[in-house]
Amino acid sequence: MTGIPVHIGVDTGGTFTDLVCLDDSGRFSLRKVPSTPRDPSAAILSGLAEHLSAQGHEESDVERVVHGTTIATNAIIERTGACIAILATRGFRDILEIGRQTRTGMYDLELEPSAPVFLAPRRMRFEVEERVSADGEIVQALDEASVIDAADVLYAAGARSVAVCLLFSFLNPLHERRVRDILLERYPDLLVSLSSDIDPTMREYERTVVTAFDAYVKPVVDGYLRRLTANLAELGVKAPVRIMQSRGGVSSVAMARRCPVRLVLSGPAGAVAAGCDLGRAVGFENMITVDIGGTSCDIALVHGGEPVIRAEGTIDRYPVRVPMIDVNAIGSGGGSLAWIDAGGVLRVGPQSAGSVPGPTCYDRGGTEPTVTDASLVLGYLNAENFAAGTMRLNEAAARRAVGARIASPLGLTVTEAALGIHRIINAQMAEGIRLVSVKQGFDPRGFALVPMGGAGPLHATMLADELEIGRVLLPRYPGVMAAIGQLSAPVEHEFATSLVRPIQNANLKELKACLEDLDDKCSAAMREERIDADDVSVSHFADVCYIGQSYSLAVPIDLSKAPLQCIRQDFDAAYARVFGHSMTDPAQIVALRSVHRSMLGVSPSQSPFMDSETGLKLGERSICLAGLGEVSVPVLARSAMPIGFSFDGPALIEQEDTTALIGPAWSGKVVATGAIILEKEGADR
Repeated sequence: MTGIPVHIGVDTGGTFTDLVCLDDSGRFSLRKVPSTPRDPSAAILSGLAEHLSAQGHEESDVERVVHGTTIATNAIIERTGACIAILATRGFRDILEIGRQTRTGMYDLELEPSAPVFLAPRRMRFEVEERVSADGEIVQALDEASVIDAADVLYAAGARSVAVCLLFSFLNPLHERRVRDILLERYPDLLVSLSSDIDPTMREYERTVVTAFDAYVKPVVDGYLRRLTANLAELGVKAPVRIMQSRGGVSSVAMARRCPVRLVLSGPAGAVAAGCDLGRAVGFENMITVDIGGTSCDIALVHGGEPVIRAEGTIDRYPVRVPMIDVNAIGSGGGSLAWIDAGGVLRVGPQSAGSVPGPTCYDRGGTEPTVTDASLVLGYLNAENFAAGTMRLNEAAARRAVGARIASPLGLTVTEAALGIHRIINAQMAEGIRLVSVKQGFDPRGFALVPMGGAGPLHATMLADELEIGRVLLPRYPGVMAAIGQLSAPVEHEFATSLVRPIQNANLKELKACLEDLDDKCSAAMREERIDADDVSVSHFADVCYIGQSYSLAVPIDLSKAPLQCIRQDFDAAYARVFGHSMTDPAQIVALRSVHRSMLGVSPSQSPFMDSETGLKLGERSICLAGLGEVSVPVLARSAMPIGFSFDGPALIEQEDTTALIGPAWSGKVVATGAIILEKEGADR
């Protein structure tokens, strides 16, 4: 196979690192290796070298590497980011700490700070003399001596990354850019994040927070990406590396290093991109993707063939205003720990065993029962052939853990305790699905459920039963869909600007001029990515709210029609969908966005690889199902299922990246893409 160009997709999860390989002959292969949390690149390098060798490829054959990473998210959650400083306009040093004074828990007697003060305590926040007015006019020129004084103090205090957040810099970035120049002239090793580059829109607190987060993760992400690309080159992989962004597109490493805060949902975005690609192939436009891994469950809604995008997300309860796929991440996965609280109630998660030590059945030192241990006790997993045969599970250890920690204290049998663990984890995931569907004005019963991740197919039909969803779309390779999504995702860039105008008084010429300026920035980014302009599609959006409101909704702009009239109509419709009503109050545009996208990604054929040495039916296995007790079900080999093959549940489907549990009253059929469409008897679809 040497000499055939190869495309590599890599997704780093909390438990496993997934690698997929697609060569230009159409051959697709995959590999799952345990993640290495201390240095995520170690698992990538070892797994890639082993996989290329096993497939007969040389490192020099690799034409492209696309990577989804949790490095930025983990730095925030684990508080392992850099020591940073914030430079603000005189009098606005404490914006980060003042925050919005919102209370997410109305009846909590002890409130946790809602502002991320840990990013930069007061001693690391500095003021400079300057002032720009609300019209973008320079009221007070920048005092460069104040910048030099602040630079000397912050550098001596240990800061090596600086967030510059000056008042109204999104209207006039001149002072911020000069501050950057002064900082780098004096201390060239500093990393600098400008709010006018990271988030050039109104709302000072949110702009400060996202810029501070960018500075916080920048040294971590920058160092990781430098090491990864250098180590890949040393391995012999000379191909360009692209990184998945939170919005569902990919960018070059150089672009990712400039604005690393856009990587906070890099990993989950890949699975959603793959789900959209598969949905288009089978004709499904409305889907709910559920990516269940070892540590978390990532849920997203796809409507009209496109994922719901939000302009602001939340990471570890803090607002992060970057465009991202609307993913609801909850602490429910295969490695989630089962435990009994002080009131004697069975709980599952959010704590996870992760990859080290992992579930008890992994025999890596874990002693606490997990969802995976419960699945093994119930007979859902094959102890002799787990993770493509790379791992043997210890069923006796799983039974001991579930029995000692859960069953005995609650007076249950081991099987009853395992069923209880599954019931609780499924209820938690179903509630997470309601948050991205019902809360956004969508009825989940009108959507197909798309399970992904190593544990997704195991819970799919049980989740669908809980939500009264009558259709499940099971991908050909569900366990590595996030890595597949890296390959199929487009190269994409978005730029935004503030433009606060009541819609009825807005000037169409001014709106078009702003969009043209944004298009120029997007086009420059695409040229840097070496993307031909003829391969780029352009979309425009407006952030709109009723006058007097604090938060907005994004609506598309179609310049070929009556754009201002359509913006108002689309906003009223979106508002009614989300909140159940719309109003006749005046509405205003608060920001404009331009998105340039190039669909140059490659997607593996989803048609199944027929293994002539494997029979369709691998045997029978006794499993335990809620309401039915112990039943014997057929175990089917996914690799031997021909297109058009149909079957009825209950059944188990085994393949190299996952195991699927098909519940009673469900039937399945393999379609032309190799995906399986599961339908429930009597359900409305």
